[in-house]
Amino acid sequence: MATSEKPELVPRILISADRSSSGKTTISMGIMAALKDLGYTVQPFKVALDYIDPEYHTAITGRRSRNLDGYLMNSDEVLDVFSHACDSFEKGEKSADIAVIEGVRGLFEGLDAYSDIGSTAQISKILKCPVIMVINAKSMTRSCAALVSGFASFDPEVNIAGVILNNIGSKRHAEKAVAAIESTTKIPVIGVVYRDPNMGFSMRELGLVPIPEGRKFHDGFFDKMEKIKDGVAENVDLEKLVKIAKTAGPIPRPANSLFETRADPFSMVHPKIGVAFDEAFNFYYPDNIDLMRAEGAEIVKFSPLNDIEIPDVDALYIGGGTPEIFAAKLAGNKTMKDSVKTASETGMPIFAESAGMNYLSRSVSIKSNSGCDIKFEMVGIFKAATVYGSGKRVVTYTNGRFEKDTPIGKAGEEFIAHEFHHSALENISKDAEFAIRITRGVGIADKKDGFMVNNTIGTYTHYHGVSYKGFARNFVESARKYHENKKNNQNGKNKK
Repeated sequence: MATSEKPELVPRILISADRSSSGKTTISMGIMAALKDLGYTVQPFKVALDYIDPEYHTAITGRRSRNLDGYLMNSDEVLDVFSHACDSFEKGEKSADIAVIEGVRGLFEGLDAYSDIGSTAQISKILKCPVIMVINAKSMTRSCAALVSGFASFDPEVNIAGVILNNIGSKRHAEKAVAAIESTTKIPVIGVVYRDPNMGFSMRELGLVPIPEGRKFHDGFFDKMEKIKDGVAENVDLEKLVKIAKTAGPIPRPANSLFETRADPFSMVHPKIGVAFDEAFNFYYPDNIDLMRAEGAEIVKFSPLNDIEIPDVDALYIGGGTPEIFAAKLAGNKTMKDSVKTASETGMPIFAESAGMNYLSRSVSIKSNSGCDIKFEMVGIFKAATVYGSGKRVVTYTNGRFEKDTPIGKAGEEFIAHEFHHSALENISKDAEFAIRITRGVGIADKKDGFMVNNTIGTYTHYHGVSYKGFARNFVESARKYHENKKNNQNGKNKK
């Protein structure tokens, strides 16, 4: 990808840790909220593919959090996503004046044991971004120094520029740990966060409770965010953090962005794509939406939970989420289920991604410890039953190939993506048609994915449109063809 002569100079900081459960998510959110309170326009990011943490970032900052993945994206694509997000105007505000990136797992954890591909460290090097290490200091003082020293020397290209100590038990505990780190490593400790069991959000099988659900159904949800923000503001030197963010090196900006509009606004049909978005379905990458718009689509949100029927659109995108939590209400909304099924029968392009596919199956069953399963009837497009609670949990990168033409991919196209689910399809019809062969990952069954019925495809594969560039192009073109056929059919009826 060609680069612009104008470098990216947005101050940026990356919050990482030595391992998962060190508190980096909570502290990252607190930093975002505290900086926003100080008047900064904060652009949030999350390393690796994840839906739930970015939802929190978005709610806190008012700007859509983006994912940066060094396995799924090459360096130019990471730079493109970063620049596009920082340049974007959100809700009438200006472009970003600081970026805060939340890492994933430990700083150096990635695809394999021999490289930093897919790791937080890799993203820090691509973006020339200083790193703040969050250390869970429970029961540690001088050992904190050994830990920081080891991480700082492991890869000289990774700039560990500061430390935040988390889970500190007392002032004396803090003094000893800070003295050990600063005297040994010369890396400043810019924050000491004291142990507080209330500084954390509710968790589930796949992570935090999703924001749309938490906002509506969990009392005190954002009161807790205020507590986290106040705790970070009181205990982290934000002035030092901003100074460190300003030491980020200049990085090239792509001259030709993937997000530039490619559709002719005057001569090309602009199909409407209905995107399911409510408490049950809310796992989407903002970049996918932006890329569909760049291809000429108009996005229309609707709610399978609360609306009577689908809107007047040319395609449906029913993404991931937690339909098992709202299964009774989804099952009871018969008019919506009927309208989705009718749309499929007319050949409308429908992409049902993971939870969306579960919604389009015959039923959703939730296993209980007592052995008394609860079953809810769903849309019934896919001749299979969804089961939650079987103990199966899949979180992995996925590689695959389309073996047939579909609304989102053409025969022969290959992709890298990921899976993220704790459900399974059972009692799959013997004559089920699958359009995708999985070469890495699990898929629906026997390394097969892409359940096809009519012009409807369901997958356990989650696509990011920067990685699999055919997604937005193919899906919008499928919607465009459906729109044109519908219009031609209507004109034919009118002539009669």
